[in-house]
Amino acid sequence: MASISARSASALRSLSRRAQRAGSKISPRSTQTASYSLLARSALGNSARQPAVQVVATRGVKTLDFAGSKEVVYERSDWPLAKLQDYFKNDTLAMIGYGSQGHGQGLNARDNGLNVIVGVRENGESWKQAMEDGWVPGETLFPIEEAISRGTIIMNLLSDAAQSSTWPTIAPLITKGKTLYFSHGFSIVYKDLTKVIPPKDVDVILVAPKGSGRTVRTLFKEGRGINSSVAVFQDVTGKALEKATAIGVGIGSGYMYETTFEKEVYSDLYGERGVLMGAIQGLFCAQYKVLRANGHTPSEAFNETVEEATQSLYPLIGEKGMDYMYNACSTTARRGALDWAPVFEKANLPVFEKLYESVRNGTETKNALEFNGRATYRQDLAKELKEIDDQEIWRAGKVVRSLRPDSKGE
Repeated sequence: MASISARSASALRSLSRRAQRAGSKISPRSTQTASYSLLARSALGNSARQPAVQVVATRGVKTLDFAGSKEVVYERSDWPLAKLQDYFKNDTLAMIGYGSQGHGQGLNARDNGLNVIVGVRENGESWKQAMEDGWVPGETLFPIEEAISRGTIIMNLLSDAAQSSTWPTIAPLITKGKTLYFSHGFSIVYKDLTKVIPPKDVDVILVAPKGSGRTVRTLFKEGRGINSSVAVFQDVTGKALEKATAIGVGIGSGYMYETTFEKEVYSDLYGERGVLMGAIQGLFCAQYKVLRANGHTPSEAFNETVEEATQSLYPLIGEKGMDYMYNACSTTARRGALDWAPVFEKANLPVFEKLYESVRNGTETKNALEFNGRATYRQDLAKELKEIDDQEIWRAGKVVRSLRPDSKGE
């Protein structure tokens, strides 16, 4: 693809200079909000030479106009640390499961001064990982059943398949007065398949970070915060939504959008199979194969398909939007992209409609539960992932990535 035009490059430099100047004028209140993470605040200390992340002056719960649709957004500034810790002073957050999300959310909540314990299978791999992260057996680390008995807010972060298989054991322990928390609507929405039906006398809430547990942790440590969805399935106390937004802040969210369990799981399954993971792998492979079939080398095919996308263009979209990315490119690249975008949209729309229906009717759930419930699950998964790793496009990618100046090897 052609390089960024001189005019656009100049505009980008100007934007950067303005952003740097603005960063030096952040108010003390904004700095406090941006540096919410205890770890980040400790690292920053009192140095005035390390500006915090920029934030808008007016923060807090508010209704915003999203392309003509009014939505309520909840923000971290509504829960300063002192208020957050006071709100949960009589609660024990029992983190059930210590996978990606359990790890990230648990450590963040602990660093925010909340009373957190972890419940996993004793002496299993997750138990060992939890100990490495400082969770102490008998004090903050317990077998699942004991953790649930000790907790007031039961954060079920087991895998979807594990939530289904363990529910007969866990359900009787979710007694009146406790709160049942999820980070995915899967088990509740597809209850006919998972058999996860919560008791009628407990609040059932959801905080779903829009990213992996690793990202939840990384953004928190940087003093930022991931965006999350919040939802209430069952409100017994009348305070379920308030509790959900508070926990959302506690586990590292910077801002949260209100949704429902059903909409969260539909959009999540759909997105993962679509442009977030499934579709992007398919598109990368298709473009790469056509380039290779027409005589392009593996390095050139990979650079024009993956490297430039992930290292140059996609970050621009994330920072400023698609129109900004188009404007930052040459006139030739821009013209071609504008012409071909509707062609790809028309070709892919039927595929995405079919995908959404597969999510809504439970087909995707049945497939996931069947595969993830196999005794040979790990071996079968490893085989499929190895097939991707062995594809020429990703073998070429390893070499390309090794050439980056910041590469530390793989």
